[in-house]
Amino acid sequence: MTKRVVLIGHPVAHSLSGAMQQAAFDARGIDAAYELWDRPPIDLPDAIAEVRGDDFLGANVTIPHKERVVPLIDRLTEEAHATGAVNTITREGRRLVGHNTDVPGFSAALDRLVGRAKMPRQAVVLGAGGGARAVVYGLIREGFTRIVVFNRHLHRAEALVKHFGKSAAHMELRAMPWHPSIIESELAKAKILVNATSIGLTSDESPIPAEVLTPELLVLDLIYNRTPLLRDAEAVGAIAQDGETMLLHQGAAAFTLWTGQAAPLDVMAEALSAARAGGLRSAEGEPAGDEAVTPSNDEAAAAAAG
Repeated sequence: MTKRVVLIGHPVAHSLSGAMQQAAFDARGIDAAYELWDRPPIDLPDAIAEVRGDDFLGANVTIPHKERVVPLIDRLTEEAHATGAVNTITREGRRLVGHNTDVPGFSAALDRLVGRAKMPRQAVVLGAGGGARAVVYGLIREGFTRIVVFNRHLHRAEALVKHFGKSAAHMELRAMPWHPSIIESELAKAKILVNATSIGLTSDESPIPAEVLTPELLVLDLIYNRTPLLRDAEAVGAIAQDGETMLLHQGAAAFTLWTGQAAPLDVMAEALSAARAGGLRSAEGEPAGDEAVTPSNDEAAAAAAG
């Protein structure tokens, strides 16, 4: 019987993750199919109940469900509990376990961004959605001493900071108003800039003015595309990286959780490149980044999920 893995979100369309995971199943000789389920929030409990069936290996979860799904899961791993968000589900009999593979995905992306240089200790994060939570948790675990979070809706950044209150007690974690002069001031103190919003995915727009970027910055955009932010960063001589490494490694972690086998990273990377060449830009089939980009778009975007 063909096993099933589903991506649950709203909306979902074509998916980079789908191409990547199906290629991995096929390469390992696993009889499994990756499906896209477009389920509005009202239908989420029924969708999760269905995943308990014996024909499922598990699921990926994306916007707007990463946080909503938490109460429907029987057990959370450390990363899922710490971030308050789930992007991968596995089965233990009829019980469901919630994971957050964005966390190891971000760690891999951060390591690649920094390279052989000394790991910085100060960062600016744009966005306060599920992707930003994985980023902030990863930075805290890495030993960063100061992290400043900006979001166009300040209350969401404040909620993120409050969520990490205990784990960030030893360092400075702050939410600040989204204003170019304040962002510029904070970037002057930071070495790492992470964009976890969807700004730049579907428009030729950067979340911040090009003139606030400096050559000393290391810039990571969670969007899987060469965004205006990345182009601006490269133009001033900064090191810039898109979200592909994070997507690849969070997907590999999910594959191993579902199958118990090592992920075929080369195969997954190839499938990812082919899908991107075909015009796909999102892991989930919808924008990647923060859910709160504009007041009318509170749940339009996510960071790399599965």
